[in-house]
Formats: sequence, structure tokens, C-alpha cells
Amino acid sequence: MLEGSCHCGGAGWTLEGDPGPVTACNCTLCRRYGALWAYDFEDGRIRVFGESTAYRRPGKADPALEIRFCPSCGGVICWRGLRLEEDGRRRIAVNLRLAPPDAVAHLPIDHFDGLDSFDDLPSDGRCVRDMWF
Repeated sequence: MLEGSCHCGGAGWTLEGDPGPVTACNCTLCRRYGALWAYDFEDGRIRVFGESTAYRRPGKADPALEIRFCPSCGGVICWRGLRLEEDGRRRIAVNLRLAPPDAVAHLPIDHFDGLDSFDDLPSDGRCVRDMWF
């Protein structure tokens, strides 16, 4: 099981099992946060704990997701889908930068162009350790 928590320890997450490749996105939010995302469904393999506050992009009439962060230290915990999937589950992604580096260093990175094309980009063979160290 992977675990991550914000700087003050007031909020965090657990992820059971292999997270698979993690995503680095260049959208206007992700590039500012520097987050690396691992995905599943809320209360499935991912559990979020502690107090968090939501940020939804202003001006969007029907936002697709919210960013959850610690109200004390500001650490970005996860993003959470605001629409349920057809099967009733809610998509969620946790910020792997909150995990101990050696626990996630080996995970491959998928790059996603959330800024322009909204497409997955070709793999460049990098893993988390290549982006952190």
C-alpha cells in the first residue's frame, strides 16, 4: 500500500495495490502544482483522510473536477471528479508527490497534454525518480 500526506500531516491518502504509470499533466493547474497523479475510484483502492478544502476553477458553469488541498499547509492532496461514472463510481487521483520518494521512484510516467490537445503523449521512458532527482 502507498501512503501520502501533506506537509503538516493533517490530510492525506492511501492507495492499495500497484498504481501503474503515473500522469504528469501540463494543464494550467497541474503544471503550477507540480503534481504526479495516480488514479482509481473514491473509496475503491484510494482512500482520502483528514480535513481538506475544495478548489473549483472559477467561471466554469459545469466543472468536471475539484482539487482538494489541506486547509492548514496548502498541500494538494487529490483531484476528485464531480460527475459519477455510469456505474455510480467517482473518479479520483491522488498526488504521488506526497508519498515517500523511494516508494514511488520506480513508477513510469505518462505525459498528458491537458493544455492544448487533451491527448496522451508518447512515452519518453522516464520514471518518477527522473523528475525528482
